[in-house]
Amino acid sequence: MLQQLNRYIKENRNTPLKNQEHLRILHVVGGMNRGGIETWLMHILRHIDRDRFQMDFVVHTTVACAYDEEILSLGSQIIPCLKPSQPWLYALNFRQILREYGPYHIVHSHVHHFNGYVLHLAQQAGVPIRIAHSHLDSSALEADREWYRHLYLTLMKSLIARYAILGLGCSQVANADLFGVNWKTDPRWQVLYYGINLTPFQEPIDAIKVRSEFNLPVDAFVIGHVGRFDPQKNHQFLLKIFAEVARLVPSAYLLLVGEGVLQPKIKQQAWEIGISDRVIFAGSRSDVPRLMRGAMDLFLFPSLCEGLGLVLIEAQAAGLSCIFSDVVPKEADVVKPLLKRLSLSQPISEWANELLAWQNRKPKNFQTDAFKLVEASPFNIETSVKQLEKLYQAQFAKKKSSDDSEKRLLQNLFR
Repeated sequence: MLQQLNRYIKENRNTPLKNQEHLRILHVVGGMNRGGIETWLMHILRHIDRDRFQMDFVVHTTVACAYDEEILSLGSQIIPCLKPSQPWLYALNFRQILREYGPYHIVHSHVHHFNGYVLHLAQQAGVPIRIAHSHLDSSALEADREWYRHLYLTLMKSLIARYAILGLGCSQVANADLFGVNWKTDPRWQVLYYGINLTPFQEPIDAIKVRSEFNLPVDAFVIGHVGRFDPQKNHQFLLKIFAEVARLVPSAYLLLVGEGVLQPKIKQQAWEIGISDRVIFAGSRSDVPRLMRGAMDLFLFPSLCEGLGLVLIEAQAAGLSCIFSDVVPKEADVVKPLLKRLSLSQPISEWANELLAWQNRKPKNFQTDAFKLVEASPFNIETSVKQLEKLYQAQFAKKKSSDDSEKRLLQNLFR
C-alpha cells in the first residue's frame, strides 16, 4: 500500500502553482499522518480560500502518510526534505526546495524547537514572512534532559526570536514553552486556537452498527482514547487505570484509536496484565467523530503534556464525559459539565473511581447542547480559518507596505 501511494505521489506531483494572485505558503511538518497538528492543517487546507491561498507541505520523510493523497487531490505539493538531524545536508535540501518550488511568500513551520533552524534557512533564502508555530508544552518532558539538549533548545529559541516575523501557539502554555514566559510582551507572539470540523458531529449515527464493527456488546461500558502511541500520551498509565476498571466492571472495554512506535509495547503490556481481550486497537481512523459518538461512553486522556488537546475538543463536541490530566491547558475546557481534571500524581485507584463515578453522570441527549457550545467557541474550524487567513493577509500587506516605502525612499535618494 505504501509503495502504491509513493508511486501515486510521484506520478501525480502537481506542477508548482505560481499564480501571482495567490499567497503562497510552505508548511514544514514531520509528516502528514493523523495527529493533532496534521489533522488541524488538513482542516485548514479543506476550508481555506484556495483561490487566494496556495499551501504546500515540506515533510521530513519519504514514507507515504495518511493525508498525502488528499493533499495532492486538493492541488498542494508534498515535498520531502530529509536529514533534519544533519544540519548541513538539511540546509542544502531545503534551499533546493525553495529554488525549485518557490518563490514562497510565507514559510510556516510546525516542528517546535527545530522551527528556529527552518526559519533561519528561510531568512537566508529571502522568504519575507516566517512563522514559528508552537503546538506543544514540552517543558515537563525537557526538564531533566542532558546539558547538550538544553544547549540545543537555547540555540533554537534564540533563532526563533531572531528570525520569526510571527509566532503562533495553540494555547498560552504552548506560547510560553517556545517563546518564553514573557511572550505577552512581544506583539509578534499570538495565540491561534485549533478549529475542528463540526459537520461529522451532526450526521446521523447508528451506535449498534458502530459497536458491532468492533464486536462490542450493545450494553458495554466503553472507555475511549485517541492519540499516537508515543510517550507523551501516557498509554502505560492509561492501561493500568483501565485494568482497575475492568476488575470492577465486567462489561468494560477500552477502545484505543491511533498508531505509533509504542503500539507493540502497549499490546504486550495489555497481554501481560491480562486485559488483552478487553482492549481494542482500532489503528489510524478517518472517522474519529463517528467512533466517539457511536462506540465510546467516556473519554480518557491522561497525557504527560499537551499544547491544547484537539481530540479533547472533539470528545466534547461528541458529548462525551472526559477524564483527563491537569496538564492540559484550561483553554480546552469548553463544555465544563462534561469535564473532570485529575493530577497524574493521584493513584490509579482514584482515576478508576472517577471513571466509575462518571459512568452514568452524562444527561441523556446532552450531545446537542455540547455541540452548540463547541460551535460557538473559538474551536470552530470556520473561525480558525478566518483568523489564519487574516493573519496571513495582514503580514503580507505589512511586508508589501514596507517594501513600497523602501522603494520610494531609494527613488528619492537617487533623484
